[in-house]
Amino acid sequence: MADTLKIEAVPISRRDSFNARDQQTRALKPFNSGDIKILLLENVSQKAVEMLNKAGYQVEFHTKALDKATLIEKIKDVHAIGIRSKTKLTQEVLSHANKLITIGCFCIGTNQVDLNYAASRGICVFNSPFSNSRSVAELVIAEIILLARQLGDRCREMHDGVWNKVSKNCYEIRGKTLGIIGYGHIGTQLGVLAESLGMHVIWYDILPLMPIGMSTAVESLPELLAEADFVSCHVPETPETKNLIGERELQLMKPGSYLINASRGTVVDIDALAASLKTGHLAGAAVDVYPSEPLANGPGFESALRNCPNTLLTPHIGGSTEEAQRMIGVEVATAIIKFINSGASINAVNFAECDLRAIPSSDRTTVRIVNVHQNVPGVLRQINNILAGYNVNKQISDSKGDVAYFMADVSVEDSGEINTIYEQVTAIQENIITRVLF
Repeated sequence: MADTLKIEAVPISRRDSFNARDQQTRALKPFNSGDIKILLLENVSQKAVEMLNKAGYQVEFHTKALDKATLIEKIKDVHAIGIRSKTKLTQEVLSHANKLITIGCFCIGTNQVDLNYAASRGICVFNSPFSNSRSVAELVIAEIILLARQLGDRCREMHDGVWNKVSKNCYEIRGKTLGIIGYGHIGTQLGVLAESLGMHVIWYDILPLMPIGMSTAVESLPELLAEADFVSCHVPETPETKNLIGERELQLMKPGSYLINASRGTVVDIDALAASLKTGHLAGAAVDVYPSEPLANGPGFESALRNCPNTLLTPHIGGSTEEAQRMIGVEVATAIIKFINSGASINAVNFAECDLRAIPSSDRTTVRIVNVHQNVPGVLRQINNILAGYNVNKQISDSKGDVAYFMADVSVEDSGEINTIYEQVTAIQENIITRVLF
């Protein structure tokens, strides 16, 4: 707590300028950002590595996931960790994370993290739910064309030395109906691309949403399955979406139609899909995600879908483009930096979303108190009693489940009193994590 208070002014951005009177704001940082250690796994974007290094953190980068024993040893000493889908941050692993305050998931999904336990430890989790939407949508468009022309089978035959020029059961996609299950960011982009190719687009979602272009919502999933020539799944992994497409749903699909799943591996019953392909009820399928996926590249992938006719199998690469990975890197790295340096939890997955407007550069006495505590009555009263002797410029508090998040900008004339505030707030019985930002 004895670190020298350094004031740094930065130009204010238009996005952060609401209610700000100064043209410059103070750049907040923890007491010593050089002591902040970041562990990045699974070859996350180099742009993220650059941003975190530039922020002054100590960054350790690995191209692959770590085995559990190594992960537990490494996580003991880091303040933030960046992962993709292969690293599993379970309660067992997180229980060793003595300094961890934030997790960055450089992907869409967060089911690889025990979100509730992380929140109970004061660990804020961020992801990038939208950055790879275009990449996934473009892959699905490619798969629609490949399936309609049986190009997967023709390509394999040519590599085997077999010339098989056929036109039977090969179609243009113009005029065909695409049914989209889940009309979110990916579903809407897919619909726009499909319409540009002359397809008719229908969609089903559990929420009432505004259609884009000429697309049309249908009232039920069975209605969509019965009408669509191509069905593409774009839903999250939840108990409600497990085996959303099973034997019954596959039978409801039009004979000779196609199924595409680039959402989550548990959404489609793989065995039922394989049976439907082998009987010829479905004319083809494209699958990018699986209920169980290998932890590393190489041989050993097993699935009932292998060698099914006109079936495209890809290794979870829907969002694996240079453009998507760079955007994901920027989005998640930015969230990590803002949380560490200013406490902002906007777009957090497991935390209440809180932020305070920037501190003007002319204000040289204000510090920011950031606190995570158990969401029970009386905690805010205790914190405000501690701060009662100071001028509180602004504060915000919100909760999500059993965990509450509190931020306050406090004017402290004597820098020696900062440690007193920190110790008093930390001593509250329901305290989980308290930080002070200059």
